[in-house]
Amino acid sequence: MVADSGFTMDIIIKECRDVFQGISSLIDVAGGLGGASQAISKAFPHVECSVLDLPHVVASAPAGTDVKYIAGDMFQSIPPANVVFLKWVMHDWGDTECVKILRNCKKAIPPRDQGGKVVIFDMVVGAGTSDLKHIETQVLFDLFIMFINGAERDEQGWKKIIYEAGFSDYKIIPVVGVRSIIEVYP
Repeated sequence: MVADSGFTMDIIIKECRDVFQGISSLIDVAGGLGGASQAISKAFPHVECSVLDLPHVVASAPAGTDVKYIAGDMFQSIPPANVVFLKWVMHDWGDTECVKILRNCKKAIPPRDQGGKVVIFDMVVGAGTSDLKHIETQVLFDLFIMFINGAERDEQGWKKIIYEAGFSDYKIIPVVGVRSIIEVYP
């Protein structure tokens, strides 16, 4: 995940800067040791970045960064922020768990007119190009996800859980390969 964060966050920050423009705080849910949050903090020094992860993960967090680490459980609650960031989290869970996570996200952010949103970086089946390399990559991810009992979703699958969690709108931005950013609005 650390190597993936280094690679993908460079692309996300270069290609999708507007996703992070105008926000003052971000909580990276299940953000591990904070690779993604550290990249966002470095690129957008005005954004107060925090990572929420389980206590045993936070206990190993690096010191001396601009990122704050918070021990907690995304299924219980998420600390307040302008933006909740979920990178490679949702594909590990079924619809019921994802709706619960998203409902906790919704409680943590302000209304849309005050800049509140959830930013999901995950696979959206069928988004972006559909050349042979992307199809092969999609098949490999599908096999992996079957092994861990997760779910890869197309736009309709994402729409279902987003609306069931009480959100009003979303936007999908294809980023790299089979992965996209989904901006979700209260």
